[in-house]
Amino acid sequence: MVDVTSQLNSVQRKVGKRVVEAGDALTVTVGQVYDTDLDDLWDACTNPERIPRWFLPVTGELRVGGKYQLEGNAGGTVERCDPPKSFAATWEYGGDVSWIEVRLSAEPDGRTRFELDHTAVPNEHWNQFGPGAVGIGWDMMLNGLALHLESGEANDPEAAMAWMVSEEGTRFMTLSSEAWYEADVDGGTDADIARTRADATLAAYTAPPES
Repeated sequence: MVDVTSQLNSVQRKVGKRVVEAGDALTVTVGQVYDTDLDDLWDACTNPERIPRWFLPVTGELRVGGKYQLEGNAGGTVERCDPPKSFAATWEYGGDVSWIEVRLSAEPDGRTRFELDHTAVPNEHWNQFGPGAVGIGWDMMLNGLALHLESGEANDPEAAMAWMVSEEGTRFMTLSSEAWYEADVDGGTDADIARTRADATLAAYTAPPES
């Protein structure tokens, strides 16, 4: 297993602003350097047979203009692809449309940097929960990728669900929420507002499953 504190401390987080066709938007950025080469990380992120080993099963056509669907999660359209450096796609979930961009770059020591931007026009959900609403999920995704690259093994969905409700999983989400609170404040949000949003997000992530 990846050490929770070490993994979370390996991630860079940022909350920024940009303008998109739909208006003023906010961008959540996560980044981590992995101990693998550029081609291997690109394959891990784009190969439909490999993506489920660390993230979620995916169906559709992973090509520019193609539609994709992550099992039980978001779907969308692949808008741009520049192998092995970057790709961009819409991220459509619950009737909302946002955008993701993944960038890979080789480090001088042979490792590879992964960066992901998730851009959305703020709505009621964002105002209530803040960047941690997607940020905690992306932190868990980066953790899954780290585990896969370290072991080469496939993700066990049942074990992953059990981990999320375990003491270690709760600790992971608590520390991730705190990190996103700090990123929210660094991005210009009032500290009291950021705290309220972070607490609401953590409560949603750690609520006991419905029986």
